[in-house]
Amino acid sequence: MYFIASFGLLIIVLSAIMIIAPNYWSNGIVQFSKKEYFHWFEVTSRLLIGCVFVLYNETTQQPMLILALGYLLIFVATGLLCIGSSKHRQFAVWSADKFKPVFRPAGCGSFFLGMYLIYISISI
Repeated sequence: MYFIASFGLLIIVLSAIMIIAPNYWSNGIVQFSKKEYFHWFEVTSRLLIGCVFVLYNETTQQPMLILALGYLLIFVATGLLCIGSSKHRQFAVWSADKFKPVFRPAGCGSFFLGMYLIYISISI
């Protein structure tokens, strides 16, 4: 449950960056996509977080939601593995530019998701 709450806190911090500085966020995505470890970090982090969500969903107020999010993260990690590092990098750069106008509203939504994750994981 503390891992899920910590993940919620991480989402809040990242969302605040998206809201305050969407251009900085977009540039950060492009810069990060150039790193050697980009693809494997993205796959591994999603897989790890997804597995934790699946394993510990019962420790939250909304176990089905956390279970679904866990499986979604595992599915996305698997998809990233299937498309490979090169296509993943191309998608990251394309989406950083294409969705720049959406970062601020998306950040607002994910900010509240982070708060909700903290709430449902520590209020049991």
